[in-house]
Amino acid sequence: MSANPIGVVPDSPTRVAVVTGASSGIGAATARRLAADGFHVVLGARRADRIEQLAAELSGEAYPLDVTDQASVDAFCSAVPVAHVLVNNAGGAVGMDPVATADVEDWARMYDVNVLGVVRMTQALLPALIASGRGDVVFVGSTAGMINYEGGAGYTAAKHGTHAVAETLRLELCGQPVRVMVVAPGMVRTEEFSLHRFGGDSERAEAVYAGVREPLVAEDIADCIGWMVTRPHHVNVDLLVVRPIAQAAQHKVHRES
Repeated sequence: MSANPIGVVPDSPTRVAVVTGASSGIGAATARRLAADGFHVVLGARRADRIEQLAAELSGEAYPLDVTDQASVDAFCSAVPVAHVLVNNAGGAVGMDPVATADVEDWARMYDVNVLGVVRMTQALLPALIASGRGDVVFVGSTAGMINYEGGAGYTAAKHGTHAVAETLRLELCGQPVRVMVVAPGMVRTEEFSLHRFGGDSERAEAVYAGVREPLVAEDIADCIGWMVTRPHHVNVDLLVVRPIAQAAQHKVHRES
């Protein structure tokens, strides 16, 4: 972990990409993809040991970050004087209880990380993104931000909020040199998303993908993000929806016996 702000000269041709939730899954895969594309990556996550190791691998920077804590966000962003891309990836789901019996504390946690967390990060880095002259804010949303399903109200409400923040920000920044883009993945098999959702219950987590020959993986979403931020800067990919071929819709998944 670097103890000093990133050493990128403000007018340097090197573009700086900040990735939140970079300790695993889509965040880690995105950091690798953007580094391969020539970006200087700055990684943030709560698990400092993981991002330090990844940053060393990618010749990037790593700083502890909890997007639900304003002081943590402020400390992280104070170390990032130059930024061209912000990937608001930190997020997650907790539980699948119906509305009638849902734990509102779980809902509050999901709202805090998926909505308020992206607002905190975007507010903190927006001045640097505007100053760059060609900034990008990428929101990792979800098809859950577009359609609802039983047992998913807390998560779908939060991800609908993510999408709403992005769409509103795009309107508010019209005329500024900052693109606002959303990638909305469907079924993505990562090492932690479903496991975290079901409180560490590996059987329930594995059942989500049972019989699905090829769910998406983190690298598929990282590939989408890399493509989005490397388009000519007059091209804004407002919303990119990506699902595995086996998933025709949120409720329609082909499963082999």
